[in-house]
Amino acid sequence: MNSSKSPGLAGFGILKNTTCHMEKKISVFFSIIFMTVGILSNSLAIVILMKAYQRFRQKSKASFLLLASSLVVTDLFGHLINGAIAVFVYASDKDWIRFNQSNILCSVFGICMVFFGLCPLFLGSVMAVERCIGVTKPIFHSTKMTSKHVKMMLTMVCLFAVFIALLPILRFRAYQIQASRTWCFYKTEHVEDWEDRFYLLLFSCLGLLALAISFLCNAVTGITLLRVKFKSQQRQGRSHHFEMIIQLLAIMCVSCICWSPFLVTMARIGINESRSKETCETILFALRMATWNQILDPWVYILLRKAVLKNLYKITRGCCGVHIINLHMWELSSIKNSLKVAAISESPVSSKQINLQPLSSVGQ
Repeated sequence: MNSSKSPGLAGFGILKNTTCHMEKKISVFFSIIFMTVGILSNSLAIVILMKAYQRFRQKSKASFLLLASSLVVTDLFGHLINGAIAVFVYASDKDWIRFNQSNILCSVFGICMVFFGLCPLFLGSVMAVERCIGVTKPIFHSTKMTSKHVKMMLTMVCLFAVFIALLPILRFRAYQIQASRTWCFYKTEHVEDWEDRFYLLLFSCLGLLALAISFLCNAVTGITLLRVKFKSQQRQGRSHHFEMIIQLLAIMCVSCICWSPFLVTMARIGINESRSKETCETILFALRMATWNQILDPWVYILLRKAVLKNLYKITRGCCGVHIINLHMWELSSIKNSLKVAAISESPVSSKQINLQPLSSVGQ
Protein backbone atom coordinates (compact mmCIF):
# COMPACT_ATOMS: atom_id res chain seq x y z
CA MET A 1 0.00 0.00 0.00
CA ASN A 2 1.37 3.41 -0.99
CA SER A 3 2.17 5.31 2.19
CA SER A 4 1.89 8.68 0.46
CA LYS A 5 -1.77 7.98 -0.26
CA SER A 6 -2.62 6.25 3.04
CA PRO A 7 -0.37 7.66 5.76
CA GLY A 8 -2.50 6.17 8.51
CA LEU A 9 -1.38 2.67 7.49
CA ALA A 10 2.20 3.53 6.63
CA GLY A 11 4.63 0.73 7.12
CA PHE A 12 2.10 -1.90 8.20
CA GLY A 13 3.02 -4.04 5.22
CA ILE A 14 6.39 -4.63 6.78
CA LEU A 15 4.77 -6.22 9.80
CA LYS A 16 3.43 -9.09 7.75
CA ASN A 17 6.68 -10.05 6.05
CA THR A 18 9.61 -8.98 8.16
CA THR A 19 13.10 -10.22 7.25
CA CYS A 20 14.77 -9.25 10.49
CA HIS A 21 15.56 -12.16 12.79
CA MET A 22 18.08 -10.38 14.96
CA GLU A 23 15.56 -9.03 17.47
CA LYS A 24 15.03 -11.15 20.58
CA LYS A 25 13.58 -10.35 23.98
CA ILE A 26 17.03 -9.53 25.29
CA SER A 27 17.19 -6.61 22.83
CA VAL A 28 14.98 -4.53 25.10
CA PHE A 29 17.84 -4.44 27.59
CA PHE A 30 20.07 -2.82 24.97
CA SER A 31 17.60 0.04 24.61
CA ILE A 32 17.28 0.46 28.36
CA ILE A 33 21.06 0.35 28.86
CA PHE A 34 21.73 2.82 26.04
CA MET A 35 19.07 5.21 27.34
CA THR A 36 20.24 4.99 30.97
CA VAL A 37 23.94 5.39 30.24
CA GLY A 38 23.27 8.24 27.82
CA ILE A 39 21.06 10.12 30.28
CA LEU A 40 23.53 9.69 33.15
CA SER A 41 26.60 10.70 31.17
CA ASN A 42 24.96 13.72 29.59
CA SER A 43 23.43 14.80 32.91
CA LEU A 44 26.85 14.65 34.51
CA ALA A 45 28.28 16.71 31.68
CA ILE A 46 25.55 19.33 32.12
CA VAL A 47 26.34 19.63 35.84
CA ILE A 48 30.05 20.08 35.09
CA LEU A 49 29.28 22.70 32.45
CA MET A 50 27.05 24.62 34.84
CA LYS A 51 29.78 24.69 37.46
CA ALA A 52 32.36 25.70 34.88
CA TYR A 53 30.11 28.48 33.62
CA GLN A 54 29.80 29.87 37.15
CA ARG A 55 33.58 29.80 37.59
CA PHE A 56 34.54 31.10 34.15
CA ARG A 57 31.81 33.57 33.26
CA GLN A 58 33.88 35.40 30.66
CA LYS A 59 33.10 36.68 27.20
CA SER A 60 35.89 34.68 25.57
CA LYS A 61 34.56 31.41 27.04
CA ALA A 62 30.85 32.02 26.52
CA SER A 63 30.75 30.60 22.97
CA PHE A 64 32.35 27.30 23.93
CA LEU A 65 30.11 26.88 26.98
CA LEU A 66 26.95 27.59 24.99
CA LEU A 67 27.88 25.18 22.20
CA ALA A 68 28.99 22.42 24.57
CA SER A 69 25.86 22.83 26.70
CA SER A 70 23.63 22.70 23.63
CA LEU A 71 25.34 19.53 22.46
CA VAL A 72 24.93 17.62 25.72
CA VAL A 73 21.36 18.88 26.21
CA THR A 74 20.47 17.69 22.70
CA ASP A 75 22.04 14.31 23.36
CA LEU A 76 20.21 14.09 26.69
CA PHE A 77 16.79 14.74 25.19
CA GLY A 78 17.59 12.44 22.30
CA HIS A 79 18.25 9.53 24.65
CA LEU A 80 15.26 10.42 26.80
CA ILE A 81 12.65 10.78 24.05
CA ASN A 82 13.85 8.15 21.58
CA GLY A 83 14.71 5.73 24.37
CA ALA A 84 11.32 6.10 26.00
CA ILE A 85 9.50 5.45 22.71
CA ALA A 86 11.69 2.43 21.97
CA VAL A 87 11.08 0.94 25.42
CA PHE A 88 7.33 1.51 24.98
CA VAL A 89 7.43 -0.31 21.63
CA TYR A 90 9.27 -3.25 23.20
CA ALA A 91 6.88 -3.30 26.17
CA SER A 92 3.94 -3.43 23.73
CA ASP A 93 5.50 -6.44 22.02
CA LYS A 94 6.08 -4.33 18.88
CA ASP A 95 2.40 -4.54 18.00
CA TRP A 96 2.25 -1.34 15.95
CA ILE A 97 -1.19 -2.16 14.53
CA ARG A 98 -2.64 -1.97 18.02
CA PHE A 99 -1.17 1.32 19.25
CA ASN A 100 -0.36 3.14 15.99
CA GLN A 101 -3.61 3.13 14.05
CA SER A 102 -3.29 6.80 13.05
CA ASN A 103 0.50 6.56 12.51
CA ILE A 104 1.09 9.44 14.96
CA LEU A 105 3.59 7.58 17.11
CA CYS A 106 5.62 6.41 14.12
CA SER A 107 5.69 9.95 12.73
CA VAL A 108 6.84 11.38 16.05
CA PHE A 109 9.45 8.65 16.37
CA GLY A 110 10.76 9.27 12.84
CA ILE A 111 10.91 13.03 13.35
CA CYS A 112 12.84 12.58 16.60
CA MET A 113 15.24 10.09 14.99
CA VAL A 114 16.09 12.51 12.20
CA PHE A 115 16.28 15.61 14.39
CA PHE A 116 18.35 14.09 17.21
CA GLY A 117 20.54 12.42 14.61
CA LEU A 118 21.40 15.49 12.57
CA CYS A 119 21.39 18.16 15.28
CA PRO A 120 24.39 16.77 17.26
CA LEU A 121 26.34 16.39 14.02
CA PHE A 122 25.56 19.99 13.08
CA LEU A 123 26.52 21.21 16.56
CA GLY A 124 29.77 19.24 16.41
CA SER A 125 30.67 20.91 13.12
CA VAL A 126 29.77 24.34 14.53
CA MET A 127 32.00 23.68 17.55
CA ALA A 128 34.83 22.66 15.23
CA VAL A 129 34.41 25.85 13.20
CA GLU A 130 34.33 27.94 16.37
CA ARG A 131 37.54 26.34 17.67
CA CYS A 132 39.23 26.78 14.30
CA ILE A 133 38.32 30.46 14.16
CA GLY A 134 39.39 30.94 17.77
CA VAL A 135 42.82 29.42 17.15
CA THR A 136 43.56 30.84 13.71
CA LYS A 137 41.73 34.20 13.98
CA PRO A 138 41.73 35.14 17.67
CA ILE A 139 41.03 38.83 17.12
CA PHE A 140 38.04 38.12 14.89
CA HIS A 141 36.80 35.53 17.37
CA SER A 142 37.02 37.88 20.34
CA THR A 143 35.20 40.69 18.54
CA LYS A 144 32.64 38.87 16.38
CA MET A 145 31.96 35.54 18.11
CA THR A 146 29.76 36.96 20.86
CA SER A 147 27.14 35.14 22.90
CA LYS A 148 24.40 36.77 20.85
CA HIS A 149 25.87 35.49 17.59
CA VAL A 150 26.37 32.01 19.04
CA LYS A 151 22.73 31.90 20.17
CA MET A 152 21.65 32.93 16.69
CA MET A 153 23.74 30.14 15.16
CA LEU A 154 22.26 27.61 17.60
CA THR A 155 18.76 28.73 16.71
CA MET A 156 19.46 28.43 12.99
CA VAL A 157 20.99 24.97 13.42
CA CYS A 158 18.00 23.72 15.42
CA LEU A 159 15.48 25.21 12.99
CA PHE A 160 17.28 23.67 10.03
CA ALA A 161 17.33 20.25 11.71
CA VAL A 162 13.61 20.61 12.52
CA PHE A 163 12.89 21.50 8.89
CA ILE A 164 14.73 18.44 7.61
CA ALA A 165 12.86 16.24 10.09
CA LEU A 166 9.45 17.70 9.15
CA LEU A 167 10.10 17.70 5.39
CA PRO A 168 8.51 14.28 4.72
CA ILE A 169 5.43 15.27 6.75
CA LEU A 170 5.13 18.53 4.83
CA ARG A 171 5.33 16.53 1.61
CA PHE A 172 2.68 14.06 2.89
CA ARG A 173 5.20 11.25 3.11
CA ALA A 174 4.75 9.24 6.26
CA TYR A 175 7.68 7.79 8.17
CA GLN A 176 7.94 4.03 7.85
CA ILE A 177 8.09 1.28 10.46
CA GLN A 178 11.38 -0.49 9.87
CA ALA A 179 11.76 -4.23 9.34
CA SER A 180 12.84 -4.84 12.94
CA ARG A 181 9.56 -3.21 14.07
CA THR A 182 11.46 -1.31 16.78
CA TRP A 183 11.93 2.14 15.21
CA CYS A 184 10.69 4.45 12.46
CA PHE A 185 12.64 6.22 9.78
CA TYR A 186 12.60 6.97 6.07
CA LYS A 187 11.57 4.17 3.76
CA THR A 188 14.47 1.70 3.54
CA GLU A 189 12.79 -1.29 1.88
CA HIS A 190 11.77 -1.45 -1.78
CA VAL A 191 12.96 2.10 -2.35
CA GLU A 192 11.95 2.93 -5.91
CA ASP A 193 10.38 6.39 -5.73
CA TRP A 194 12.77 9.29 -6.30
CA GLU A 195 11.44 11.20 -3.28
CA ASP A 196 12.15 8.32 -0.92
CA ARG A 197 15.69 8.13 -2.24
CA PHE A 198 16.02 11.90 -1.92
CA TYR A 199 15.26 11.84 1.82
CA LEU A 200 17.79 9.10 2.46
CA LEU A 201 20.47 10.85 0.41
CA LEU A 202 19.69 14.21 2.02
CA PHE A 203 20.07 12.80 5.50
CA SER A 204 23.29 10.93 4.72
CA CYS A 205 24.85 13.78 2.73
CA LEU A 206 24.14 16.35 5.45
CA GLY A 207 25.57 14.04 8.08
CA LEU A 208 28.68 13.24 6.06
CA LEU A 209 29.14 16.94 5.25
CA ALA A 210 28.99 17.80 8.96
CA LEU A 211 31.61 15.12 9.69
CA ALA A 212 33.81 16.42 6.87
CA ILE A 213 33.61 20.00 8.17
CA SER A 214 34.44 18.81 11.68
CA PHE A 215 37.37 16.76 10.42
CA LEU A 216 38.76 19.61 8.31
CA CYS A 217 38.42 22.29 11.01
CA ASN A 218 39.78 20.03 13.76
CA ALA A 219 42.71 19.10 11.53
CA VAL A 220 43.52 22.77 10.90
CA THR A 221 43.22 23.50 14.62
CA GLY A 222 45.42 20.57 15.59
CA ILE A 223 48.10 21.42 13.02
CA THR A 224 48.11 25.05 14.18
CA LEU A 225 48.52 24.02 17.80
CA LEU A 226 51.31 21.57 16.92
CA ARG A 227 53.18 24.21 14.95
CA VAL A 228 52.94 26.63 17.87
CA LYS A 229 54.07 23.96 20.30
CA PHE A 230 57.20 23.13 18.33
CA LYS A 231 58.05 26.77 17.61
CA SER A 232 57.44 28.13 21.09
CA GLN A 233 60.20 27.91 23.66
CA GLN A 234 57.82 28.53 26.55
CA ARG A 235 57.12 25.20 28.20
CA GLN A 236 54.14 26.21 30.32
CA GLY A 237 51.62 26.04 27.50
CA ARG A 238 52.72 22.73 26.04
CA SER A 239 50.53 20.52 28.23
CA HIS A 240 47.69 22.89 27.43
CA HIS A 241 48.14 22.28 23.68
CA PHE A 242 48.81 18.59 24.14
CA GLU A 243 45.49 18.07 25.91
CA MET A 244 43.60 19.96 23.21
CA ILE A 245 45.19 17.91 20.41
CA ILE A 246 44.24 14.65 22.18
CA GLN A 247 40.65 15.84 22.55
CA LEU A 248 40.46 16.84 18.89
CA LEU A 249 41.71 13.43 17.78
CA ALA A 250 39.21 11.70 20.08
CA ILE A 251 36.33 13.80 18.77
CA MET A 252 37.16 13.04 15.15
CA CYS A 253 37.66 9.33 15.74
CA VAL A 254 34.50 8.82 17.79
CA SER A 255 32.27 10.77 15.40
CA CYS A 256 33.60 9.09 12.27
CA ILE A 257 33.59 5.57 13.72
CA CYS A 258 30.11 5.83 15.21
CA TRP A 259 28.24 7.70 12.47
CA SER A 260 29.93 6.60 9.25
CA PRO A 261 28.35 3.09 9.09
CA PHE A 262 24.79 4.42 9.44
CA LEU A 263 25.26 7.35 7.06
CA VAL A 264 26.97 5.21 4.43
CA THR A 265 24.28 2.53 4.76
CA MET A 266 21.51 5.09 4.22
CA ALA A 267 23.39 6.51 1.23
CA ARG A 268 23.77 3.06 -0.32
CA ILE A 269 20.06 2.39 0.11
CA GLY A 270 19.23 5.76 -1.45
CA ILE A 271 21.54 5.27 -4.43
CA ASN A 272 20.29 1.76 -5.14
CA GLU A 273 17.26 2.27 -7.36
CA SER A 274 16.10 -1.32 -7.15
CA ARG A 275 15.35 -3.33 -4.03
CA SER A 276 17.80 -2.54 -1.29
CA LYS A 277 20.34 -5.25 -0.53
CA GLU A 278 21.02 -3.95 2.96
CA THR A 279 19.74 -6.40 5.58
CA CYS A 280 17.85 -5.48 8.69
CA GLU A 281 20.72 -6.67 10.87
CA THR A 282 23.14 -4.34 9.08
CA ILE A 283 20.90 -1.31 9.48
CA LEU A 284 20.20 -2.07 13.14
CA PHE A 285 23.88 -2.53 13.91
CA ALA A 286 24.72 0.77 12.20
CA LEU A 287 21.95 2.49 14.18
CA ARG A 288 23.35 1.24 17.48
CA MET A 289 26.81 2.42 16.45
CA ALA A 290 25.37 5.90 15.87
CA THR A 291 23.69 5.77 19.28
CA TRP A 292 27.06 5.26 20.94
CA ASN A 293 28.24 8.61 19.59
CA GLN A 294 25.65 10.41 21.71
CA ILE A 295 26.77 8.41 24.73
CA LEU A 296 30.45 9.20 24.20
CA ASP A 297 30.01 12.88 23.27
CA PRO A 298 30.03 14.26 26.82
CA TRP A 299 32.98 12.11 27.82
CA VAL A 300 35.03 13.25 24.84
CA TYR A 301 34.14 16.93 24.97
CA ILE A 302 33.92 17.47 28.72
CA LEU A 303 35.02 14.52 30.84
CA LEU A 304 38.37 13.66 29.29
CA ARG A 305 40.30 14.62 32.40
CA LYS A 306 44.01 15.08 32.79
CA ALA A 307 44.21 11.90 34.90
CA VAL A 308 43.19 9.82 31.88
CA LEU A 309 45.80 11.49 29.70
CA LYS A 310 48.42 11.00 32.42
CA ASN A 311 47.72 7.27 32.55
CA LEU A 312 47.80 7.02 28.77
CA TYR A 313 51.10 8.87 28.79
CA LYS A 314 52.56 6.50 31.40
CA ILE A 315 51.43 3.45 29.42
CA THR A 316 52.82 4.89 26.18
CA ARG A 317 56.13 5.78 27.78
CA GLY A 318 56.33 2.34 29.40
CA CYS A 319 55.71 0.58 26.09
CA CYS A 320 57.83 2.82 23.89
CA GLY A 321 60.45 3.86 26.41
CA VAL A 322 60.40 7.40 25.05
CA HIS A 323 60.32 10.52 27.20
CA ILE A 324 57.79 12.81 25.54
CA ILE A 325 56.72 15.40 28.08
CA ASN A 326 57.23 16.03 31.78
CA LEU A 327 54.27 15.18 33.96
CA HIS A 328 54.68 18.28 36.11
CA MET A 329 53.41 20.31 33.17
CA TRP A 330 49.86 19.23 34.05
CA GLU A 331 49.47 22.06 36.49
CA LEU A 332 45.80 22.89 35.88
CA SER A 333 42.58 20.89 35.90
CA SER A 334 41.40 19.46 32.59
CA ILE A 335 38.14 21.35 32.62
CA LYS A 336 39.95 24.65 33.10
CA ASN A 337 42.49 23.75 30.44
CA SER A 338 39.77 22.72 27.98
CA LEU A 339 37.88 25.92 28.47
CA LYS A 340 41.06 27.94 28.10
CA VAL A 341 42.00 26.33 24.83
CA ALA A 342 38.48 26.37 23.41
CA ALA A 343 38.05 30.04 24.29
CA ILE A 344 41.64 30.83 23.16
CA SER A 345 42.24 33.14 26.06
CA GLU A 346 45.78 33.15 24.85
CA SER A 347 46.46 33.27 21.10
CA PRO A 348 48.44 30.24 19.87
CA VAL A 349 48.93 31.90 16.51
CA SER A 350 50.92 34.74 17.96
CA SER A 351 53.98 33.13 19.49
CA LYS A 352 55.11 36.47 20.83
CA GLN A 353 52.01 36.77 22.98
CA ILE A 354 52.53 33.24 24.27
CA ASN A 355 56.10 34.01 25.26
CA LEU A 356 55.21 37.28 26.95
CA GLN A 357 52.05 36.19 28.78
CA PRO A 358 52.39 33.43 31.40
CA LEU A 359 49.76 30.71 31.46
CA SER A 360 48.72 31.48 35.00
CA SER A 361 47.49 34.92 34.01
CA VAL A 362 45.20 33.50 31.33
CA GLY A 363 42.80 31.84 33.73
CA GLN A 364 42.35 35.00 35.80
